[in-house]
Amino acid sequence: MSESSPDSDPYALIGIIKNPNGSITRDPTRIPSAPATPEPSPQNPVVSKDIIVSQTNSTWMRLYVPSTNLLRSSQKLTLLLYFHAGGFITCSVDFQLFHDFCNLMAHELNVVVASASYRLAPEFKLPAAYDDGEDALEWLRNSKDAWINSHADLSNVYIMGSNAGGNLAYNVGIRYVFADLRPLSIRGLILHHPFFGGESELRHVNVNDQAVGELCWKLCLPVGANRDHEYSNPTVRDEPEIMKAIGRSGWKVMVMVSGGRQRDVAKLMNEKGVDMVEAVQGDLNNPETMFASIRKLIVEASPI
Repeated sequence: MSESSPDSDPYALIGIIKNPNGSITRDPTRIPSAPATPEPSPQNPVVSKDIIVSQTNSTWMRLYVPSTNLLRSSQKLTLLLYFHAGGFITCSVDFQLFHDFCNLMAHELNVVVASASYRLAPEFKLPAAYDDGEDALEWLRNSKDAWINSHADLSNVYIMGSNAGGNLAYNVGIRYVFADLRPLSIRGLILHHPFFGGESELRHVNVNDQAVGELCWKLCLPVGANRDHEYSNPTVRDEPEIMKAIGRSGWKVMVMVSGGRQRDVAKLMNEKGVDMVEAVQGDLNNPETMFASIRKLIVEASPI
């Protein structure tokens, strides 16, 4: 068998190196990062700052607030708890792509965004990221931070994520569907091309995508699990009461789909009575259509 080339090696495609102890080395220069911008200015329509969530787990979040709201308005805004992409094994809140996206989202949608970090696999396999998502939600719920207290409407909260972050948003959401979180109230889930999978999909994707997806699941799932584990394939979860509870809760759920398993999850939610919107369009680099769909969802689901 010939050795894989850099163009087909999933480690090289992702930009990571496998270490003998099972950990991976991530190239910190591969994707540029961006600092927070806490001072409002004419060139800065959104202010942002970094806050520690858990000293123990080294998790944190970056808060984004529209500058006009920070300076002149007492109106409290919808709060979006956002989780970044990266297949559960790479990326960070402060990567330029996610920083720019959250800036744009806060400005265009006139919302407060809390972009939360989570521990990465394989050093911390699932459900560590889900636990960190819970920590972020609880931090917001109990926060004494001035920006949260003055500008975020805790009665109007959405959990959102892209790729692995979409998977994380879904799994954090279902953990809380039976919970009383007052004064915080979840109004819905926004799942942007969520990273779901299943064994039956392996033959339906191109070789490189298949290799990268398989590697991500191998590194992040519990030892011995395959893509039909409930963390990767929610359709195998034998808990119909969760879906029914989401339906009864009145949550709005948006699923932006790019693959079969995402459509399967959306179909399952529809069948169980969830008020669900399926949107095919939406891209971090071209978000206009996505923002229009999110804006409509937020307006329709806003508490009276």
